[in-house]
Amino acid sequence: MSDKPENKQGVASGAEAGRAARSDRESTDGTARASANAADESRSSFGLPDNLRPTLAATHGSPIVKRLFDLTAVLAGLWLIWPLLVLIALWVKLDSPGPVFFRQVRVGRGGQLFRIHKFRTMQINAEAAGQLTVGADARVTRAGRLLRKTKLDELPQLLDVLFGDMSLVGPRPEVPKYVALYPARVKEVVLSVRPGITDWASIRMIDENELLGKAADAEKMYIESILPQKLDYYLQYARSYTLWGDVQIILATLLKIVSR
Repeated sequence: MSDKPENKQGVASGAEAGRAARSDRESTDGTARASANAADESRSSFGLPDNLRPTLAATHGSPIVKRLFDLTAVLAGLWLIWPLLVLIALWVKLDSPGPVFFRQVRVGRGGQLFRIHKFRTMQINAEAAGQLTVGADARVTRAGRLLRKTKLDELPQLLDVLFGDMSLVGPRPEVPKYVALYPARVKEVVLSVRPGITDWASIRMIDENELLGKAADAEKMYIESILPQKLDYYLQYARSYTLWGDVQIILATLLKIVSR
């Protein structure tokens, strides 16, 4: 008779121990998941400060208004400067052997690849020696030195804006090699907008080539130092661009070029 209560008591104690073990396992699993999520968040932020960590809850302007502005400005610009474009094209052609335009695959909105237009400023097949232009690069042609300094080599990208691959203002389009290094969440935000001809990074880091020319390892410096700084600017823009902000960047770009 006395054995039955003792068995019930043993069963109850075993059940309580099992529940406690399951609770400990769930707590441990939850802590592990939280740690993993925190680590993933840290990796995806690319070392950015909290206020610049990417979010899709952006407060930017209307993409439609931005596109209409781009088309209006580009059509007016091409009509005004086509004689200059023709003269530069002739200069590039006569200065060195090779095509007038430099075409290179870049990553656009949504990860779509496109071939960017630039006036050619380097010798043909220059990319075989690397995709970074460093300091007083021997591959740059005589015409190319002036075109690069004045940023006139970027003017053909007005065609890319017209075709819908680019915008007047936006994160600069990178080659796939470097976009592959973007953390996933950063890439999602930066590639949510069309890349641009100019942005704050282009203005404030206009001497990038000179900085790379002084580095012992230009590739390493670009990946570890310059690219993260650019991504700071890209994220800020993608999250908060406005039409007035675009106008300010365009004016600041022109002022920066003239002041050089």
